[in-house]
Amino acid sequence: QVRLAESGGGLVQGGGSLRLSCEASGLTFNNYKMGWFRQAPGKEREFVASIGRFGSITYYADSVKGRFTISRDNAENMLYLQMNSLKPEDTGVYYCAGGQGAVWKMEADTYDHWGQGTRVTVSS
Repeated sequence: QVRLAESGGGLVQGGGSLRLSCEASGLTFNNYKMGWFRQAPGKEREFVASIGRFGSITYYADSVKGRFTISRDNAENMLYLQMNSLKPEDTGVYYCAGGQGAVWKMEADTYDHWGQGTRVTVSS
């Protein structure tokens, strides 16, 4: 059974940093593109970042470019999201996802497996 478990969320002041982690199990990790999505209160889930199977290709939403960095450790089946210069508009539940489609496809329906999410709150 595939399981994706996020951790690392919390409350942080604007301008601060957080590092999210996602531990994957029950799948051959390096067969999957991985991504981070987020959902703010009252809004649709949106793409944040994605990374190819071996970590050499990454994509970011315009709103997080230059502030967030996605990475993965295939030996440990781990996905990370380093978030710097956080803004109140980054507040939301962050989800880890894995899919076998093309990494440049950012739509949520190209991902097959999802975690339960970790909450990030950025205060102003």
